[in-house]
Amino acid sequence: MKTMTRRTFGAQLMLAGTALAAGQVPLQQKPAPGSNPNFDPSAPHVAIGGPSLTEWPVGYDPKQIGTALAGHFQTTPHLRPTRIIYPEVCAWYGALEVARVTGNKDLIAALQARFEPLFTTESSLLPPRGNHVDFSMFGSLPLELYLLTGEKRYLDLGLSYADAQWASPDAQGLTPETRYWIDDMFMITILQVQAYRATKDGKYLHRAATEMVSYLDKLQQPNGLFFHALDAPFYWGRGNGWFAVGMAEVLRELPKNAPERARIEQGYHKMMAALLACQTGAGAWRQLLDHEDAWPESSGTGMIAYALITGVRNGWLDAAKYGPAARKAWIALAGYVDQNSDVTGVCEGTNKANDLDFYLLRKRRTGDFHGQSPAMWTAAALLRQS
Repeated sequence: MKTMTRRTFGAQLMLAGTALAAGQVPLQQKPAPGSNPNFDPSAPHVAIGGPSLTEWPVGYDPKQIGTALAGHFQTTPHLRPTRIIYPEVCAWYGALEVARVTGNKDLIAALQARFEPLFTTESSLLPPRGNHVDFSMFGSLPLELYLLTGEKRYLDLGLSYADAQWASPDAQGLTPETRYWIDDMFMITILQVQAYRATKDGKYLHRAATEMVSYLDKLQQPNGLFFHALDAPFYWGRGNGWFAVGMAEVLRELPKNAPERARIEQGYHKMMAALLACQTGAGAWRQLLDHEDAWPESSGTGMIAYALITGVRNGWLDAAKYGPAARKAWIALAGYVDQNSDVTGVCEGTNKANDLDFYLLRKRRTGDFHGQSPAMWTAAALLRQS
């Protein structure tokens, strides 16, 4: 299948959007997700083996599952009635990526229509600029819509967040939003990488890479994994997943001769080797990566799967070594999707703490955007070629 680029949709979306507004185009019907709601992530799973990332047993097709998840997001209300916050942004971005790689113009038009009130009647829902990583990363969403449609108003809105984030960098060239939590290595980098994708201005990519090198030096441990923060010395699964996805997104764009590339590649390879060693037999990763008594968790599994798949597809990782782990991870992740297209076994929203039980006793959620998002990202990664 030929993967459609973001810009391919421009003229087609204008037509689809006009028809949608006129009530002529129905919203995408959700197909059955084709997954097992009784999946046991602690047990051996059928059809796990092999390195293939293109052939799947019945019920594990990433196009079918990804489209069901994206359609489900489109019909889900805003997470909070007073402000758009990062979990919804992540899910919205994932739905757009699935729609793009599957060529689903109707779904993209519907996702664009969901955004339209943010320019008018729902403008109060926009998060503040230059205030916090979790707010600033909103800008990655209008930048994605700009890349898909070419409409300048999306570009202007997205860049207002990217530029506010670096309005007063410190002597090292880091944003004032730097706090050295591993979550930041998606939250900060996705905004700046998206700004680069939209403008091809290297300053945005340099910002992301500079920030990432600093976080690598501060937080990556000798075993290749990352503490949640300097004062939270635990290998939280989703937190490590945020960092893994962030590195994959930066490496997708960073030129081979960029001064930061070697350091980021070194950190990426060290992390992927460590993650390979702590993957469960069923293909998932645990809430705390290094604790066998911690429960297998879906959002971290999805993010790590994304980083592995992207590495194998781009040739950064040896396919013979990492391909089977990436495949097993997707099969595990797909097994968490229930009959309602809700991802189960998702760690609730998590602050940092210097307390082991704080992480071990986190509640499990179903349908939480923290889990819906990486499932869509990973489905899209499997459907594109790089």
